[in-house]
This record gives sequence, C-alpha cells and structure tokens, in this order.
Amino acid sequence: MTKKEEPPLSRVPRAVRVASLLSEGEELSGDDQEDEDEDDHAYEGVPNGGWHTSSLSLSLPSTIAAPHPMDGPPGGSTPVTPVIKAGWLDKNPPQGSYIYQKRWVRLDADHLRYFDSNKDAYSKRFISVACISRVAAIGDQKFEVITNNRTFAFRAESDVERKEWMQALQQAMAEQRARARLSSAYLLGVPGSEQPDRAGSLELRGFKNKLYVAVVGDKVQLYKNLEEYHLGIGITFIDMSVGNVKEVDRRSFDLTTPYRIFSFSADSELEKEQWLEAMQGAVAEALSTSEVAERVWAAAPNRFCADCGAPQPDWASINLCVVICKRCAGEHRGLGAGVSKVRSLKMDRKVWTETLIELFLQLGNGAGNRFWAANVPPSEALQPSSSPSTRRCHLEAKYREGKYRRYHPLFGNQEELDKALCAAVTTTDLAETQALLGCGAGISCFSGDPEAPTPLALAEQAGQTLQMEFLRNNRTTEVPRLDSMKPLEKHYSVILPTVSHSGFLYKTASAGKLLQDRRAREEFSRRWCVLSDGVLSYYENERAVTPNGEIRASEIVCLAVPLPDTHGFEHTFEVYTEGERLYLFGLESMEQAHEWVKCIAKAFVPPLAEDLLARDFERLGRLPYKAGLSLQRAQEGWFSLSGSELRAVFPEGPCEEPLQLRKLQELSIQGDSENQVLVLVERRRTLYIQGERRLDFMGWLGAIQKAAASMGDTLSEQQLGDSDIPVIVYRCVDYITQCGLTSEGIYRKCGQTSKTQRLLESLRQDARSVHLKEGEQHVDDVSSALKRFLRDLPDGLFTRAQRLAWLEASEIEDEEEKVSRYRELLVRLPPVNRATVKALISHLYCVQCFSDTNQMNVHNLAIVFGPTLFQTDGQDYKAGRVVEDLINHYVVVFSVDEEELRKQREEITAIVKMRVAGTASGTQHAGDFICTVYLEEKKAETEQHVKIPASMTAEELTLEILDRRNVGIREKDYWTCFEVNEREEAERPLHFAEKVLPILHGLGTDSHLVVKKHQAMEAMLLYLASRVSDTKHGMMKFREDRSLLGLGLPSGGFHDRYFILNSSCLRLYKEVRSQRPWSGAPETSHRPEKEWPVKSLRVYLGVKKKLRPPTCWGFTVVHETEKHEKQQWYLCCDTQMELREWFATFLFVQHDGLVWPSEPSRVSRAVPEVRLGSVSLIPLRGSENEMRRSVAAFTADPLSLLRNV
Repeated sequence: MTKKEEPPLSRVPRAVRVASLLSEGEELSGDDQEDEDEDDHAYEGVPNGGWHTSSLSLSLPSTIAAPHPMDGPPGGSTPVTPVIKAGWLDKNPPQGSYIYQKRWVRLDADHLRYFDSNKDAYSKRFISVACISRVAAIGDQKFEVITNNRTFAFRAESDVERKEWMQALQQAMAEQRARARLSSAYLLGVPGSEQPDRAGSLELRGFKNKLYVAVVGDKVQLYKNLEEYHLGIGITFIDMSVGNVKEVDRRSFDLTTPYRIFSFSADSELEKEQWLEAMQGAVAEALSTSEVAERVWAAAPNRFCADCGAPQPDWASINLCVVICKRCAGEHRGLGAGVSKVRSLKMDRKVWTETLIELFLQLGNGAGNRFWAANVPPSEALQPSSSPSTRRCHLEAKYREGKYRRYHPLFGNQEELDKALCAAVTTTDLAETQALLGCGAGISCFSGDPEAPTPLALAEQAGQTLQMEFLRNNRTTEVPRLDSMKPLEKHYSVILPTVSHSGFLYKTASAGKLLQDRRAREEFSRRWCVLSDGVLSYYENERAVTPNGEIRASEIVCLAVPLPDTHGFEHTFEVYTEGERLYLFGLESMEQAHEWVKCIAKAFVPPLAEDLLARDFERLGRLPYKAGLSLQRAQEGWFSLSGSELRAVFPEGPCEEPLQLRKLQELSIQGDSENQVLVLVERRRTLYIQGERRLDFMGWLGAIQKAAASMGDTLSEQQLGDSDIPVIVYRCVDYITQCGLTSEGIYRKCGQTSKTQRLLESLRQDARSVHLKEGEQHVDDVSSALKRFLRDLPDGLFTRAQRLAWLEASEIEDEEEKVSRYRELLVRLPPVNRATVKALISHLYCVQCFSDTNQMNVHNLAIVFGPTLFQTDGQDYKAGRVVEDLINHYVVVFSVDEEELRKQREEITAIVKMRVAGTASGTQHAGDFICTVYLEEKKAETEQHVKIPASMTAEELTLEILDRRNVGIREKDYWTCFEVNEREEAERPLHFAEKVLPILHGLGTDSHLVVKKHQAMEAMLLYLASRVSDTKHGMMKFREDRSLLGLGLPSGGFHDRYFILNSSCLRLYKEVRSQRPWSGAPETSHRPEKEWPVKSLRVYLGVKKKLRPPTCWGFTVVHETEKHEKQQWYLCCDTQMELREWFATFLFVQHDGLVWPSEPSRVSRAVPEVRLGSVSLIPLRGSENEMRRSVAAFTADPLSLLRNV
C-alpha cells in the first residue's frame, strides 16, 4: 500500500480544526478545577491554526525537529531560534492522574514548549529555560523538569530517548546561565529575561479571566497571571514577524496572524492606545535586521546601554554617538533633535553608512560615557529597571544640562575652545572633538582660513572622514547649559497663565500620523474634558474620578483648526504633542469649539507670543527655525497661520511681521527624509523651519503649501508676484513674449482643448511650480489658457461694478478727454486688477510691434481681447474699442516713462534676434529663461534660480543675487559675475554692462555663472590709473588649439611669441628685431603673423592643466569669426602682476576705458535692513558652512582676501 503524499505546509488550509491554548487542567494551578474547565470549553470555536492531525500527520522520529508553522514565517527577516530537540513525549497532569497525554515537545535555547500537535502554531505551555532549576529521572522512561514552584513530568518511549532529552535540557540550562552571567541581567526575578516594553492584564476573547500579556522585543507573550509571569511559565508567545495590529473600537484591538486572530480588550481607551503602540513597535522590530547592531556591538562598551546598562541596546543617538536601549531611546526623543537624534540600529538601515558605523566603533559608549558620565554619583545612576520619570530627569541632567560631563580645561574661553576645535578636527582625536563640542566650542566657528572657513571644511581638507561625519551629525546640536531654565530660552521655562475650562467634547483615539481620511461621527467618543492647571484631562463622564487620559499643556506643540465639516462633527480641532501623537476633538457648536481652541491656546502659548492669539488661526504652535544672525543653532519660535499669512514671534523680541505666502519667491523642502527643512524665500529674506518632530512638521508643511497656493478664482486670491501680478498671468505672458511674438496669428489661433485645459488646471493649482518650456507647450495652448483664465474670472478684469463705465468711456469723441477718463477709471480698480491690466496691455503693445510678422495689429488684438476681458458675447463693439484705445495710448494711460519703454524695446528686440539666430543654427531655447547662479562657489546649497530678462546686465544680476542673500557691499568689495567653464578650467569676469541673456544661451553643460568677489580688480584699477599708454606689448608663452588654428607652429607645447595689444586689435609676431627709440616698443621682424579684432575676443583666466602650462599665470582666448567659427589659444605670463596688466588692458580696450562702474551707488550700496519681527534676516540658502561664511562677509577684510590672490 502506498503512503499518502503529504501536502506542503504552504498549501494547508488554515483554521480547519478547533483547538484551545488551554485544553487540559494540568496547566492550571489546580485550585479551581471547575473554572479551569470552563476556560477550556469557553475557548472552543476560536481557531488556533492547527490542522487535522489525521490528514497531516508526519511519521518523524522523535529525535528529529519536525517542521513547524512558526519556524519560518514567510517573508520574515527575524532570525528563528534554532530547535535543539523536538519530538513526541507523554506528559503527566500535575493533579497526579495516571493518564498520560501525548504532546509534541520542542526545546530551543530559551524555551521548552509543548503542543497538542506538531502542526499547531501556538503552544499549550512554555517554560523559560532560565527558570528550570534541575532535571531529574523518576523511574522507567520518566523524567521531571523542576522549576522554583512547579514540576513537569514527562515520559519518553525508551530510556535512551529519556537520556537524550535530559542531556539536551541540561546543556540548554548551562548555556543559558552562562549567557546570564555575561549579561548580568537578572530582571523581574527571572535570570536572563529581557525587560518587557509593556506588560499588564488584558481580556482575551474566549477566556473568562484576564491574561497577563507582555510585549518583549519582537514577541507578545501570554501568561495566566502575574505570578506565572514572574515564574517564567507562560501559555504561548506570538512572533510579530507575521503579526498585524488593528484597532477595533474604543477599548478593543485585534492581533492578526496567519494562524489565528487574538482579540484583546483593555480597561481604557488610553491603555488600548499604549498597547497598540507597543505591539506595533514589536512588529517593526520583528521585521528589522541585526546586521548593523552586531557590527556596532563588536566594541564591548556598545553591548550595554550607555545610560542604564541594559544589555544588547538596539537604538543609538547618532549625534551624541552613544548606543542606548529602547526605554532610554524614548526619553532621548523627548529631549528633542536639538539634543539627541535617535535612530534604530535595526530599522533605520539607510542611516547606517560605513562611516557612521566606524565612528561608533571609535567613539561609542566608551568615549561617550568618559565625557558625559564622568561625574555621575552612584545614587543618581540609572538601572535597567529605572522608571520613565527617573530616566527622564537623569537624561535631562546628563545631556541637556551637561551636569555630569568632564569639563575641558578651556571651558568658558570661547575663543580658545574654537581654536582648539579647529586644530582637533584635523587629527584623528575624536574624543577631543567630542569634549570640545560638549563644552561649548562653536561647530561653525570661523577658522581664519578663507579656503576652509569652518571646522567641517578643515576636516574635509585634512581628509578626516570620521571627524566630518561627527561634525555633520552635530550641526544643529544644542550646547549643554546648566542654566537652560532661564526665561525665554525654552518654552517650558515660561510661567503660563492659569486657564480653566470644562465641558463635553467628542474625541477619537490618538493617532501617530496625519489624518488623511474623514473620521466618521461613529469614531468619536463623548468625553467630559477639563482644562485646569496646565493639564487637559478627559473622563468617561462628568461623574468619573479617574481620567481616561490627559494632555499636558507643556507637551503641546501645535493646535490646528480644520475647515468645517472636515470630519463627522461640524467643528473640530487637532492637538499635537511632543510625543508625536495627534488628538482630534469635535463639537457641533461653532461657539463652543472656538472657546475651547482659545482656552487651549492660552494654556500653552507663552506671554511672549500672546499677540498671535488676537486673530483667528488655522494653525498655531512652536517650531525650530534659523534666521537672522543667529545661525549657529536652531532656536524655537512661535508661528500662526491665518489665511495666506504666516506670522512669527521669535525669542529676541515680541514684534511680529507676517510673511505673505502667496507672494513667496520660493517654497521648497531641503534635506533628507530624516532632517527636512522648509525654506521660505521672500524678497530679501529667507526663513528656515526645521522638521524636528515629523508629525506636526508634516502638518505645517501641508498647511503652508496649501496657503501658498491659489485660494480661489478671483485675481486677488491667486499666487502673486512682486508687482501684484498673478503668477499665472506672468507665466503665460512671459512665455509668449519669449517664444510667440513672431508666431502668426498669436492669440487669434486656438490651442488644443485638452492640452489647454490640463495646462490651465496645473497653473491654477500651483502656478509657481509650473515652468513653461518650448517644445513641451505650444504657444497657442498657452495663449488659449491665458484667455480662458481671464474670461472665467468671476468678477472680470475690469470688475462688474466698473465695466459699464469703461465701455461708456470708449464713446467719448475727444481723445484727450477719453484718455483722461481711462486714467481715472484705472486708479479705481483694485491693486491686483490694476497691475494685471498694465502688464497685459504692455504685453499686447509688444505683440503689435511685430504685426508685420504675426499679423496681429492693434485692431486684431482688440477683436480677440475685447470680449475676453469684458466677458461679452462679441456683439458689443465698445469692448474691443477700449482694448484698442489702451494699446494705442499705452504710454500715456499707464504713465510709462522713456527709460521703461527703452528697456522693454531692448528686451523684445534681443529676444527676436536670438530666436532668429537660434533658428538659423538649428537650436531652440526654452521660453522661460531661468538661470541657475551660484554665490561664491558651485554647491547645491548656494544656488539661486533667477529669471533673466533680455535687458539684464551682469551688474544687475550680481546685485539681484546679493539682494536675495542680503549681503552688504563694503567699499572695495568688487562683487562680479563670472562665467566659469569647468572643462577648460577657466573663468571670465563679465563686464558690468554686459548682457547676461546671450551668455546664458551660449553656456554649455560644463559651464555655469557664479557671483563672487573679483580679488584682483583693485590691483588692475591701480595699474590702469598709473599707466601712460593705452597699448600693451610684450613676450608671452603661446600655444594653439591645433584643431582650430593653422599657424604652422610645432604642436605639443608652449612657444615664445611677441604680442601687441591696442585699441583695435591683438597682433602676434614670431620674433623681435630691434628697439624703436621713439616709442620704446621693439621693432618686429615683419608683418604680424596673425591679427584679431580685439572686441571679438573673449579672454578667460586660467589654462587647463592637461596642457601643462609653463606657469600658473595664464589665460585662454576665444575668437568667434563672422561665420560663427570658434578659434582658441592659450597664453602664459611669467608673473601674476604681468597677467593682471594684460587682462586689465584687454578690459580697457574692449569696453572703451570703462572697466568698473564709476557711480558710487554701484560700487558701494547701502543694503536696507530687513527684519522679520525684531530679527534681522539674512536670506541664506544652504548648509551651516555657507550661512556662517556669508555672515562672516560682513566683517571680513577685503584687502586681506586680495593679498591671498
């Protein structure tokens, strides 16, 4: 007879057999057998995950570990404890019955477990190996497993098998005790046990009495009661690598596994939330990896928590460079990211680079505690079993106040500390760097070296990668202060006014993430809430004495008011806490909800920021920020969001100044997902808001982005530019100006309906982020989008109230009177409408200038735009006449002066010329000319995106960049825009009057623009002021580009040649014959070998190294012929002064003697003070180094910088 084939485990159906975790009285104490039997029968019907033994039995020897449903959970990354021995044994109930029951028994390094079947997922009982005191033989094939107060009797099939089991148990006991001695962990009376993340009593569906549940690491353990928990004798444990936790109702939640569902109920809603959090943490830990932890634990001190000494800590503070246990990690988070940046060794895999791991091996707990815990009294030391409050106080003293640190000999001397830090970072002494930073050395102090101005730059220059990693992780770390409780330094130091309020509120369970979905009315629970003495408590009802939970005002970081009807209740508000929890409350009454919001706001907002409460707000709270001159570390400011205004109050002063979010020049997010920074750029100021707490930061981010977007359909509700012109109008007009002025039938032709609609939707949603580019959008699609936007304005461009007056004005026969009437009506328009009308008519004036090409004269444009702007059906001719009059009298109606008109004409002329040239050469350019310009050097942190109009000069671009950064120009500061060619390793300072747009179009992928000081300009100006002749001549080393020039010179090196530079040309001579006494210039042997018009040359400072120039003072010369062919060659001088003289002469003759602007306003410009509140803002984008460097520019000596050139 053939044996029936066993189905693989993966194909076995679940829950096809009913079994219980407690199906026999032997596991219970025996005091109340009737109750025990009730428990057994009550649990029937709840699937345990076992399968029918008859159909799935495996004929395996008892000495071989059989496959088990929990041995290898699918997809789980948690390593499974290897089974030492498994097999069938007979077990005797403790009541002394002679009836043995067959059990499947499994022994691993930690537990002895037995099951009804070898197919069951969860055991009937488990015994911790650490609790077994001895194993003894008792007659034929029997043996006892003896614990402190329980004895378990087993019977094997033979004496040999009994001996194997006893030996396996004794070996497991010995190994367990050896591990316990090494770890010195004797917690809760159980040697070698791990302290639980949460433990307590819970109701489990199917049981009459509560079970004691413990969440330990990546497992949830079930015990009959607290006594058995202490004895280490449990029912079963659940591996959370296959678990999922789901909230069911106010007090209940389900733990779901592939084998069964465990339905738990807690005593209160608050307890349920705490259990959910603990079990979700166990799931995360189960899915983590130990690879990083094992490597970090290779250093012996890292095997124990740096704060309490708990073994195998799997969390770390990456800026303090200490390894900590899970309990201490929770308190570290409470200190804030400014003190401790907490990361998991097992879950945050992307954080743990090779450099960071090596840093922890070099520093870690050994060096960390030698500094931070050098003076801890034994009475104040933490233990693994210390309470949360004790941990919190100790860690506040240890890291925030630096109470126990080892003071550096230079402590208190800031200048010497900074100097010592600059010296230490260039060495391998990480402990010294840690001690200096912990005692107050400035992490971004000025080093004195302009090329490496900060300690981080010095470490990079010295190649100290570990020092660089340590410094980067501590960029925003606060310096420990024993006087950290001084007023206004921290929010918790401020004495808040006493606020009392009470009443019923409807509350949902707290959440650990933003509420993306609507919360139904059924999800709210009615609670009696009391706000008193800085605590918001919520009770089951008004008669309850013990609160279900409470929120301390000092822990509130944000209060948000969603729009009405966002959730099941008409009016709701959200409370965010430091512990990354979100509480949602609701009410039907608007007045009551408003009163609660005001009271809670008064309870947690300090007097410093009480002015923020004078207005209604959508969001109010505190956030870390950087601005002004205080750039060394983040400070805490108070912010309120109301409509599109973001108001701020900073510790330096109570004054506030709102940021108009719809007028921002830039709204971006910098940094990685762990350290995000929200950058808000307004004209001449920039504010950095840091994401220290992810939950409330994401809420602020979404709210600010929404407030900065268009709020409605009217003009005033759109995103606006500096001139109050809607960005959507500006984008379309600018694109058509750049790409469509010569397009035939522009504005008369219609674009594709689908493309026009998509474009208009994206512009309405966030016009600031839309960049129109030629090739991606057709001009007719853009023109149609603009016309549709203007036609769909609810109130129209000329407003409903004044529309008739405009139409009547068009019938006035006297032209002067009619123009005067138009001017009167223009003044009456709202500011945004008035600015938009001017921008649009100015654009149409440009369009009609090219009517010979685009066939759109004034009359044709009026026919198209009259009905659009006045929203008529086209039957009223007066609408077209108004538009025609405004275009014809554009200069008079809008008071356009000659300078503005000249710039406008120059801009459009330059655009058309470039487009004609681009068409001839087969190249096309983007319609929206956005140039990336860098300040001082090319780095992502220093880039600025600037729109370049055709009329913009290099001087105007330079001043624009300096304006954005609020960098003042001191006397003899020669700020210049440079064109840098990375491939040629050369750079060219642009002349201050040179137009930028043609240069931008000529830039290759290896070129960029950078604004920086021209260090040699003062020396060149002195030379030009002292020289006698306008010409320059002399010998220089010369090398041709063989592919471009054909001078017949030997290839492969530089050769001496004689050059003469005058006002018209540059001449090259092969040799010198004699000296001319009347001129002082040598007479050349013959006519020049080559001659170039001087104004067609571009001269770049520098020669690429691969050409092996004979000196380091060279320049590259590029000549473009009339046929647009480029020629290039290289020149080298013998001295730096000679190079400066040649370059100064080139500039002099090319620009008719005007090398640098002579007007004082251009040379030295007073920068108006810009303030946000009472704090001066320096709008710097980028890293700490860049910010510090730019601040130092206010006090740097330009002459000392010049001498370094």
